[in-house]
Amino acid sequence: MSEQNSTLSHAQGHRNLLILLFVGFVPVGIATVIVGPLLPMFIQKWSLDDRQAGFFFTVQFTAAMIGVGLSSALSAWRGYRPALILGYALTAAGLAGLNTSSHLFALATTASFGCGYGLVIPGTNLLVAEAGGKRSASLLNLLNFTWGVGAIACSPLILLALKHMRLSGLLVGLGFCGGLIAVGMVLASFGGEKPGESVKPSESGMVDVGLAITIALAALFFIYVAMETSVGGWSAEIAKRLAHGSSGITTLTPMFFYAGLTSGRALAPLVLLRVTERRLVLGALVLSSLGTAIVMAASSFNTAILGVFLAGLGCASIYPIYIAWLSKWYGARTRHVGGVLFALASLGGAAGPWLVGAVSKYSGNLRLGLLVPFTCAIVMIWLVLLLRRQTVA
Repeated sequence: MSEQNSTLSHAQGHRNLLILLFVGFVPVGIATVIVGPLLPMFIQKWSLDDRQAGFFFTVQFTAAMIGVGLSSALSAWRGYRPALILGYALTAAGLAGLNTSSHLFALATTASFGCGYGLVIPGTNLLVAEAGGKRSASLLNLLNFTWGVGAIACSPLILLALKHMRLSGLLVGLGFCGGLIAVGMVLASFGGEKPGESVKPSESGMVDVGLAITIALAALFFIYVAMETSVGGWSAEIAKRLAHGSSGITTLTPMFFYAGLTSGRALAPLVLLRVTERRLVLGALVLSSLGTAIVMAASSFNTAILGVFLAGLGCASIYPIYIAWLSKWYGARTRHVGGVLFALASLGGAAGPWLVGAVSKYSGNLRLGLLVPFTCAIVMIWLVLLLRRQTVA
């Protein structure tokens, strides 16, 4: 009887941990995208040009890359718990201090929450992938759906806070929520996890992974995040310029991108019952490139909103499926390889939006900067087709 009770207690602790991981991804979603809706305010407050404004993304995602490296080291040494606790604490501190009069301090707080969610994202995704087994792609889409809930909520929250002059209060409140999640991680049961231990996924999905496959998957992680952050991060400023001035609806523009992304992730588990992962990724990349092209060609605000939504919808299932492939193909090596790939993803987030800003500055046209994410989508289509010849996913 005691053995049965122990099994039930372990199962309950595992469910509670998964619930906490899913709930925690909501503030992580807010932290990941918060620079986008605040960017027009930053540009106006400190008289930044597009290249200088894009540097906020560079700082954020470079710090996230450092966080991913720390996560990998801490996970190998002490398991996932320390990285998650530290990650949520840094995210909370960074968000709470973001509304500052100092440009340099704003960059420092951006680095704080960037490093924080860099610590959180790898462990959360890999824990859920390990729990998901054969259905890891579906479960990861649902996990990243909760991330999308935070991303969608971010722009309306910022708009309301700016309208009522309560931005500092909102950011402190978000920091408090992050702190509560950190405390929850201290108290949560990780099921006796041992450092370096990894649950092996189903052997049916294993492939013979060579150097070419590893390089291609690494490139997909880097390029995807560069694409997503470029469109989502710059969408508010693009809308502002099309509308010839900042307004409530232009501040909400990133919401349409993340609404498309989140709704797609909610539908992905159903779509995956009928469509293979690879076909879904290829279709999603085509849709994302189409949406980006619409934004580039838009002559009106409403057309740009449509393009932003379609680009987000296209982005929906790509990254969770890449993570599922990582877990499926690398088995027990996932934690070690995953650290490198998640770091490259953060590096893509640092590079992509900055390149958009650089192209905009030297061409004199921000929408022309969207050639960066459009090219990213085309390159990924080629890479996924290349992987098709060497793997069975």
